[in-house]
Amino acid sequence: MVHRVAVIGAGPCGLTSMKACLEEGMMPTCFESSDDIGGLWRFKEVSEPNRASIYRSLTINISKEMMSFSDFPVQADYPNYMHHSKIQNYFRMYAEHFKLLKHIRFQTLVKNVNQTPDFSRTGQWEVVTENKDGKEERHVFDAVICCSGHYSYPNLPLKEFPGIETFEGKYFHSWDYKGAEDMVGKKVVVIGIGNSGSDIAVESCRVAEQVYLSTRSGAWVIRQVSENGLPVDIKYLTRFVHILTQLLPIRILNWLCETKLNAMYDHTMYALKPKHRFFNQIPVVNDELPLKILSGSVIIKTNVKEICGSSVVFEDGSTVEKVDTIVFATGYNYDFPYLPSSSKYMSGHRLGLYKHVFPPNLEHPTLAVVGFIHAFAAIMTQAEMQARWVSRVFNGQAKLPSNQAMIKSVDKDTKDIEKNYIVSRLTPLHVDFVTYMDDLAGEIGVRPSLLWLFFTDYQIFKMVLWGPVTSYQYRLKGPGKWGGARRAISTTLNRVYQPLKTRKLETKEASFAGSLFKLSLTLMAGGAAVYYIHVRNPTTIPTLLANLRPQTA
Repeated sequence: MVHRVAVIGAGPCGLTSMKACLEEGMMPTCFESSDDIGGLWRFKEVSEPNRASIYRSLTINISKEMMSFSDFPVQADYPNYMHHSKIQNYFRMYAEHFKLLKHIRFQTLVKNVNQTPDFSRTGQWEVVTENKDGKEERHVFDAVICCSGHYSYPNLPLKEFPGIETFEGKYFHSWDYKGAEDMVGKKVVVIGIGNSGSDIAVESCRVAEQVYLSTRSGAWVIRQVSENGLPVDIKYLTRFVHILTQLLPIRILNWLCETKLNAMYDHTMYALKPKHRFFNQIPVVNDELPLKILSGSVIIKTNVKEICGSSVVFEDGSTVEKVDTIVFATGYNYDFPYLPSSSKYMSGHRLGLYKHVFPPNLEHPTLAVVGFIHAFAAIMTQAEMQARWVSRVFNGQAKLPSNQAMIKSVDKDTKDIEKNYIVSRLTPLHVDFVTYMDDLAGEIGVRPSLLWLFFTDYQIFKMVLWGPVTSYQYRLKGPGKWGGARRAISTTLNRVYQPLKTRKLETKEASFAGSLFKLSLTLMAGGAAVYYIHVRNPTTIPTLLANLRPQTA
């Protein structure tokens, strides 16, 4: 029986893992190598080795409602897209509200995690830690949850850029970027068109002489601000849209999304058009990049061929001379250096984990990885669902299949991922957010039932079907049911609108005449459509009506 659990890392994944363990009656001890919680969102002016790092102006590209933990909504007056300082404050409030801080040992580095000699019998782990004074300690835990993230080890592929050793300016990885103050009046080349590369290009072009954004394969670029000014994930990350994506052929979905994006800014004209289709890779989220391209502040270039002194030569033959700074926004390597190799099952490019959580090759399911996931959605909510499942597996409330069945499932996932998405050593996994959340929710017993809601709570049914897939939906029933879930769902849009109510405006109620006019227009448009169909194909409507009549024996 699992009682004592080691949690490695006090970022959002570690915090929600501690809470899940406490809810299931276990005692977690969290080891955090820094002096504060927050993980990736803990800003430091100087990047620290082997830790995630962010820049001073970073604002999250996921809206607050879609990143909220399932029983602790972000404050209503917080902006929809939060600066990292507000995200850090939210995590502090979460930790204080659920009394998690007393379970954290700060400035304690986990050096090794190994199976105890009697692992076959007990499933226990020995965890070796080192405190800030360099003193080592050995602990024995019944289970271990790894929450150390995967943005700690910058990928700097200098060998892929011949002549980099001759470069006369300054080069660094985006991991080291804090702000554009050192780029004033300079020529800057940013290599990599992911979210970090795009953000850095947009920010630095405000002060630089010129910024060039180099990309190997291009990218689809979407806006954070969608129709009617709503956050894009609030608008489109809905269960109804998810159902459509399951019903329609992927080529049609790709065509629809690409057509919509190109209607805003033609990706071919802007030199952004990628080699892949829209759903093959997570898009870049950046509202400002198209404007900066249109104004000439950012110039899109092909991949870098070579570097000669202060000149950068691109694969299309063009050259930019007198370059002062090169920023490598070339992603991250992932690693869990403290884990034994015997606990790692590799499948394709990725660390093979059953449902992206459990190593499939262990005798006892007492080791889990939380937060090692990649989807077009917030990692916080996915990590929370993983943690809730892990805690129930640890205490025996949920069972895993055999090792052979898990390995087979992992390898199948790998093939499916490689078939549907563009993956590599740096981005080895990709899941569909709603499918994955519903899958884990089914394991726990908290997946919302649309049919049940339709008959028992029609108002919430409409919100769950048509509204954004927030984490609150997974607290309506089952283990961990939260009494505030219904209210949190029904007031989602109130919290979206609240921070925007900064100026009082007079609102007029729609008049009867106006409503009648809109109804008349609708009826006229419908009548015109029926008439058009009838004229073009006189048999269509009679045939349709005949099919609608009840059949007689």
